[in-house]
Amino acid sequence: MSVKDSNGAALADGDSVQVIKDLKVKGTSSTLKRGTIIKNIRLTDDDEAIECNAEKIKGLVLKTCFLKKV
Repeated sequence: MSVKDSNGAALADGDSVQVIKDLKVKGTSSTLKRGTIIKNIRLTDDDEAIECNAEKIKGLVLKTCFLKKV
């Protein structure tokens, strides 16, 4: 099992990623803007998703197709 970002780079626990597209967050009125850096990601059982904490949003799950490794 290898988790890859939108460019095909391998991701690992603790990596930092950048959001490549504005994403609306379900259940909140906030939006993750393009270019936002998210640090210290955690891999999940799903190859296409990661867990992270971003700005004021805790326990966020993001699809890897909207991320690129920094």
